[in-house]
Amino acid sequence: MTKDISVPGIEDGARLARWISSVPAGSWSDGDLAGAELIAGGRSNLTYRLDFGSGTRLVLRRPPLGHVLPTAHDMAREYRILSALHGTAIPVPAPVAFCQDPEVIGAPFYLMEYVDGLVLRTREDGAQVTPDQARQLSQRLAEMLAAIHGLDLSAAGLTGFGRPDGYLARQLARWQRQWELSATREMPGYDRLVERLAAGLPETGEGTLVHGDFRLDNMLVVLGGRPAIAAVVDWEMSTLGDPLADLGLTLMYWADAADRDWRMINVGAAVTTLPGFFSRAELASRYAELTGRDISGIGYYMAFGCFKLAVVLEGIHARYLQHQTVGEGFEREGHAVPLLIDRAHQLLDSDPLAGDGAAG
Repeated sequence: MTKDISVPGIEDGARLARWISSVPAGSWSDGDLAGAELIAGGRSNLTYRLDFGSGTRLVLRRPPLGHVLPTAHDMAREYRILSALHGTAIPVPAPVAFCQDPEVIGAPFYLMEYVDGLVLRTREDGAQVTPDQARQLSQRLAEMLAAIHGLDLSAAGLTGFGRPDGYLARQLARWQRQWELSATREMPGYDRLVERLAAGLPETGEGTLVHGDFRLDNMLVVLGGRPAIAAVVDWEMSTLGDPLADLGLTLMYWADAADRDWRMINVGAAVTTLPGFFSRAELASRYAELTGRDISGIGYYMAFGCFKLAVVLEGIHARYLQHQTVGEGFEREGHAVPLLIDRAHQLLDSDPLAGDGAAG
């Protein structure tokens, strides 16, 4: 018998259990839905672990509560990318089922298989990693980003997943609209940043699959003698576009040991400053070696990443003020927004990789 499950975002566990029972049989069919737990750490879509009496686990993803921006949090799109990538060289959780009906839990959602792995988000998480493992994980991350950008789109059935031409111009316009819908206050430096980004837009280059939020803590990793990436997760912003925009965002998240102020506002930054992890310049250099791409203009893309994250966090801050966030730490997100805007201006004014060395 299914327990009476009620967690924020899944108020009626019995209704969810009935829907799951209609899904073509899997190992979870041997036991009732026994529990649902919010997986902490998400700042956008909500992620839950579902436990079944059979001992099986699944993961459920749904949009956030409250204020949701237009075109954001498209569950069908996220389910499509998992379906396309499953079985390729890019490891993702196996998709199980998609539900379009908002009556089941209050919003569309999908189920995927549970993947065992470690999320490296805090210094405590990083304490489990030796310097040698850290260096190998840095290498694996660069290889994975290169693999994502080298995916055969036709073979994966993703040729129509986005429009690479004009990608950055559309991104700039889109995130401006999102800011207008989310902004809770006047923000010094924001208008000038948009002007600078518009004036410096790179020419449209090649189009590849882009993850849209690729960083260390959006991977599940396994340690051991040869650390590996068990799964890449959180594909909600994926599309076809400029691969350097993906790299720029990854480097924006990746902190060096000297970035003391940056660690205070950067998700997961405390981990990459630990011994053994590549420097930011080493990571960029390794990616360039793997792909042959010119990364001399990466400062613009890193600044764009700061702008994008500032808009995302302002939207989260708006939901927090409306008491529509689920989990801990949301009170800090609003404080990071002006710091990100300042950081973007700094990146546009300097070479962010100068003097950091290169990968060996």
